[in-house]
Amino acid sequence: MNKNLISAAALGGLLALASGSAMAGLSADEIARLGRDLTPTGAEKAGNASGSIPAWTGGLTTPPAGYSPEKGYIDPFADEKPLYSITQANVAQYADQLSPGYRALLAKYPSYHMNVYPSHRTAALPAAEYAQIAQEAAKVELANGGNGLLGYQKSSVPFPVPKSGIEVIYNHLVRYRAGGYQYYPTEMVVQANGSFTPVRREVKVVMASAMGNPESNRLFYYLGKVTSPESVAGGQTLIHEPLDQTREARLAWTYNPGQRRVLRAPEIAYDSPVSTSDGLRTNDSLDLFNGAPDKYEWKLVGKKEMLVPYNTYKLADRSLKYKDIIQASHLDQDLLRYEPHRVWVVEATLKPGERHIYAKRVFYIDEDSWSILGADLYDGRGELWRVQEAHSLQRYDVLSAIHVSDVAYDLQARRYVVYGLENEERTTRFGITASLKDFSPAALRRAGR
Repeated sequence: MNKNLISAAALGGLLALASGSAMAGLSADEIARLGRDLTPTGAEKAGNASGSIPAWTGGLTTPPAGYSPEKGYIDPFADEKPLYSITQANVAQYADQLSPGYRALLAKYPSYHMNVYPSHRTAALPAAEYAQIAQEAAKVELANGGNGLLGYQKSSVPFPVPKSGIEVIYNHLVRYRAGGYQYYPTEMVVQANGSFTPVRREVKVVMASAMGNPESNRLFYYLGKVTSPESVAGGQTLIHEPLDQTREARLAWTYNPGQRRVLRAPEIAYDSPVSTSDGLRTNDSLDLFNGAPDKYEWKLVGKKEMLVPYNTYKLADRSLKYKDIIQASHLDQDLLRYEPHRVWVVEATLKPGERHIYAKRVFYIDEDSWSILGADLYDGRGELWRVQEAHSLQRYDVLSAIHVSDVAYDLQARRYVVYGLENEERTTRFGITASLKDFSPAALRRAGR
């Protein structure tokens, strides 16, 4: 086993979910570790032995001088230079810290490189979130074969000391996102020659825990509208996301501007392709993984020191145009930042008898923010097919590490799709409030008119 890979058993006990029974919450001794040798969200407080990963000292909680939401995020590390750059020529020297996906991208594209910077553990949440995590840690359990949660209220880290792969994934699914937000993400399918057409959206997401009257078994509410180009403008999607999607399937509706009708859309789940992605994105690959986990067996491989995208403030610069970011084969790698961090490695293997275009998925989840920062996706032959990465930064104005974009590279088709860039769009609004009527099929119909 890799020398940087710490067994999950050594970190709290690797317990299989073979029986599908509920697993007890944390003990009093485990909860007492939060804020002591562990951070309030469950990461290791200490740095690593070599010093390349620092200790967590509270994260980045104060905006730099001169910050304003209208101007976008100021890079607090703008003066730093890369420690080194990984290329085809020296990849063997750093292979131990790279995922198979990054090694494949470096091998496939001579222009691909990774600039590695000093590591900064910037992730931080509001104090009230830390208190809620500690309060619920003894109560939350897995239910229904690992496909739901018992005793869950609104903790943004239900399993701060995870003992299974699915617990790590739930930490990603329910992580803190400032209650709710409205943003304007673009999606670009980039052809082999570098050409692309931006698909623009207006999206509103509100976590059920932030609403005064949520329905039971709800995680979040989503309403998205395509605003351009004209060929697809006006299409809308409404989602009521259940916590347990085996007890209740995802509720989804679409509005078709040509038909002027609201229709139920059960197909918006699992591996059905996103209509605007030219087949490069599945519905359950947005945010690198979302939705029901029931098609896979989830294995907690352990924790590993790896090079991952982190503190990517340069990519969020609002002076950039999309033509400055998008290149043939890959994004402009000089706009990206990679740092050494500890990540949880979780392997998802398709269950016998289940169907999905990805037979195996390996996820790399940040120990501090619980965000999935990368994923390697394998086809039915066991070959690496697609590589995903999420560009993360600490949004110091709202204390949340919401991605600024995610990318999926198709190694076989030599194309890629990027989602979430907002450089040329209106700024995101956080902390929005909503009620159930704002996310009703009737509201979707009214918005269509």
